[in-house]
Amino acid sequence: MTPDGSRSAHNERFGEAYGSRHGAATQARHVFVEGSGTHQHPAPRVLEIGFGLGVNFRATLADAARRGAALSYLAYEFDPAPAEVLCEVAQGGAGAGHPLWPELLRLWPGQAGAATDRVQVTHGDVTLTVQFEDVLGAGLPAGWATALYLDGFSPVRNPEVWTEAFVARLAGALAPGGVLTTYSAAGRVRRALQAAGLDVERRPGAPGKRECLRAVRPA
Repeated sequence: MTPDGSRSAHNERFGEAYGSRHGAATQARHVFVEGSGTHQHPAPRVLEIGFGLGVNFRATLADAARRGAALSYLAYEFDPAPAEVLCEVAQGGAGAGHPLWPELLRLWPGQAGAATDRVQVTHGDVTLTVQFEDVLGAGLPAGWATALYLDGFSPVRNPEVWTEAFVARLAGALAPGGVLTTYSAAGRVRRALQAAGLDVERRPGAPGKRECLRAVRPA
């Protein structure tokens, strides 16, 4: 349980929590949903690097449902957590009451008859696709995302998704005017975003972090 009443979990492989210990749901809203402007977009297309426990997705889902906005959400997850962990973390949280969430858990890897390469669920104007593959070798959709959530484990623990080469690929997945947001404010991350041709700015961080980064692909 984190101070804002939301839950997270510890990943033993990377030695870090999936979400902020200072408030997992607050970080999802502040850094990703609001930081990218997704909460104001009439029909956002979100690309997430690191689906994790689904906290960012549920925050985005809850916002879209509240506004009646269409939402297309594509996430990459190399090492999916068990469905029961996703379920426990989501209890009482934003988006957990939406009909799409239990349908996702029903199709999640490890459940009877579930696919192991991808899952796609649709409810009304909301579609979620989770690709279970190493995003480093994946074919990202060019010029597609209005928002990109870069939410891998930290650059120290998971350096592969923060390199200049990979960040350049992420920049190519943004639509013109699209926004990449991340909780990290590390200098090397900022420089990688700038090297990819994005306009980078520092923002106040979520609780526990002084700053985070927002980067825009020029229109």
